[in-house]
Parts: sequence; C-alpha cells; structure tokens
Amino acid sequence: MKRALKRILPAPVFDVVLYMRKLLRKRLTDGPLTYNQDGLATIHNADFILDPRFRRAYSAGLSTGSWIRSDVQWRAYVACWAAKVGAGLEGDFVECGVNRGGLARTIIEFIDFSKTGKKFYLLDTYEGLVDRYITDEERKLGISAGRYAPCFEIAQKNFLPFRECTVLVKGAVPETLSQVPKGPIAYLSIDMNSAIPEIAAAEYFWPQMSSHAVMLLDDYGWPGHIEQKKAFDRFATERDLIVLPLPTGQGMLIKP
Repeated sequence: MKRALKRILPAPVFDVVLYMRKLLRKRLTDGPLTYNQDGLATIHNADFILDPRFRRAYSAGLSTGSWIRSDVQWRAYVACWAAKVGAGLEGDFVECGVNRGGLARTIIEFIDFSKTGKKFYLLDTYEGLVDRYITDEERKLGISAGRYAPCFEIAQKNFLPFRECTVLVKGAVPETLSQVPKGPIAYLSIDMNSAIPEIAAAEYFWPQMSSHAVMLLDDYGWPGHIEQKKAFDRFATERDLIVLPLPTGQGMLIKP
C-alpha cells in the first residue's frame, strides 16, 4: 500500500498521508485525562478549573444561560487571560458575537471589570446569523441564518448590574461597528460564525488596538468554520503575522 501511494501521490502529499497514518496508529496517552470536554482532551495540568477566582467567574458566565449544552471552561479561561492582559492596556473592550453574554460576563467577574474605568461594547444581532453575510462556501458547510433564539432582552437583563460599564449594540456587523466610539481597544473577541462580518470587525478595530492587545477568534480551529480560518490566515499574512492556533479551537493574534 505504501509503495502504491508513493507512486501516485506527489511527495509533499505522500508525506502528509504517511504522517497521518502513523498518528492514527499511535497511542496518544495512557491517561488519566485531566480535562475532557468541549472538543479537548488532555493529560496536562488543568488546575485552573479549581482556582476560586475562575470558578466564581465561570459560575457568573453560566448564570446567563449561555452554555446549556456544553462546558467551555478552557475557552473561557483563555478569554479571561486575554482580558487580564487588556486590563493593563489603554482602551476599551469589544466583543463581536455575544448571544446571552456568558463569555463577557465571565470576564467582567474575573478581572473586576467595573473597577477598570473601561467600557465593554457588546455587538450582536442577538438573534443569530444574517443571511446576506453568509458565503456560498459557508452554506455548503451547513452555516445558515438564524440558528439562535432571540435573546436581546435576556442579555439586557444579564448585564443590568453593569449598565454603567457595558454597552449592548444590537444589529448586524459591519453596519453597527461605527456605534463603537473611535479610540484605543484593549481587548477584542470575535465570534460571529461567518467570515464576512468577522473580517469586517477585524479590519475596523485592528488599527485601533493597543500594542500587546489580544484579538481572540473563537471559531478559528473548529470543524465547519474553515472559511473563517482561511480568511484570518490571510488577514494575518497581510500584516506579517501568524494566527496562534489553540487546542481549544480558538485562534489568537496579538497586536505588535
């Protein structure tokens, strides 16, 4: 079989196929697993989930009703880390793709956001994806409009205790981007499940981001979202950067 494949496949493709065959045969771990949820299983240290500060923050995120069918602790912790970096930088926070607000609510609790003097702008349709911003390639992958129940009133309620430091912006990106005042951005989260609005947000906010601020891409490595990955790979290459792929499925760019 190996000789037959070598005859018909170009050398680079053959090398990849050979590597994948070896990987599938290899026993990855004897366990025990320290983390096994949200598409990520590992034997490595995951004691952050026991940290009282993070547990309080994640519980606050859970209270929004955002993660009914999944447990996203590692993804949420990555966002908290990025937000902690942003807390020490000049500028406000922006999240594009909010739904009920679980991730932002976790961050607010984790870094005690109300004491930072910053604003947290939360942009979403609050009712799912917009059909005109879904490409033909994404439709073939099963991306479709809607997919999320209307939740604006729920989100308003979730952030009511933080109304002085949060601003909910309802509507489709890119139309709503201008509702965020021009100025430094210290943290940017992008999770809109389709490439056109995500790249529009990245292009709009990147020039405003403070040096060392994190742009966090929630869908970057997830199956079914390859069009977003390809779009952000191009975005990074144009700026002589590389997206850091995380085993959580997220991607990360840090503003130089």
